[in-house]
Amino acid sequence: MGRTLKGKVMTSCVNRARSRKAGAFTPLDRRSRRLMGFTLIELLVVIAIIAVLLAIIMPAMRKIKEVARETVCKSNLKNVGLAVAMYLDENERKIPNTGSSNGFLWNNADGTPRTPGSGSGTYWATYYREYLKQTKIFGCPSLQRVAEGLIYSYNEFPDPSKVIQHAAYGLNHHEKARGRNTNTIYRTAEFLYCSDHAEPRPDGGTSDCFHNNDVPGAMNLTGYRQGGSRSFTYRQIFRHNIRYGDAYKTGGRANILWLDGHVTPLEETTGDDVPLRWYTGDPPKPGGR
Repeated sequence: MGRTLKGKVMTSCVNRARSRKAGAFTPLDRRSRRLMGFTLIELLVVIAIIAVLLAIIMPAMRKIKEVARETVCKSNLKNVGLAVAMYLDENERKIPNTGSSNGFLWNNADGTPRTPGSGSGTYWATYYREYLKQTKIFGCPSLQRVAEGLIYSYNEFPDPSKVIQHAAYGLNHHEKARGRNTNTIYRTAEFLYCSDHAEPRPDGGTSDCFHNNDVPGAMNLTGYRQGGSRSFTYRQIFRHNIRYGDAYKTGGRANILWLDGHVTPLEETTGDDVPLRWYTGDPPKPGGR
């Protein structure tokens, strides 16, 4: 019986060898052949599926990244609010009158700190330097690269991105806000202290502020809209959640720090929904806003 079994095994091996020589494949051989690679059609199907998935995922990923940038911006503004509160507590509740400080610079070209109020290139936030651990809280993640340039340029700082990264917020510099004692403001929760902006210190008029002087149908930010001298920087203002590629329409929003320390977004607007009193600190007009 042992010889018979041995003979059967040898016969099976011989037959398998003959089959292979004749070009035949066993089930194991065919399975191995299938695992060696994809056909062209299979590859094209896989590529098409990947392309569809990327088309779905990429916009969602961009939106998630922008939400994260806006969240950091709001957090930075809240920290700015803390620095402002500490300054006010130690300075008789008076907002600093920033004088001629209307620029983006914290330091001179040699790295030495600029003195608050020391010239047109100085950033208004230098008044709060001693209350800060770092100046980067005045930077906005959505305004880090500015290929279009800034409204002000400095020969000693040829790269505008190096200037704006710690100076992205514009101070309310309305004449009624300068040096104002906060105890005389109607409601600090309705007083715009600073916000996302391309201008480091909006002066309070309709040319560079969100309000339209309480004139229904009139336009705000006229200096930044089409035809304005600063129109090339309009997209730096409503810079969060941008939905449109138009030079004068982003569909986005700007973040605002109110004097009481809270932060809210402002949807892109022509000014009808922004009362002038946000800048003046005055009470609402009788029968008005």
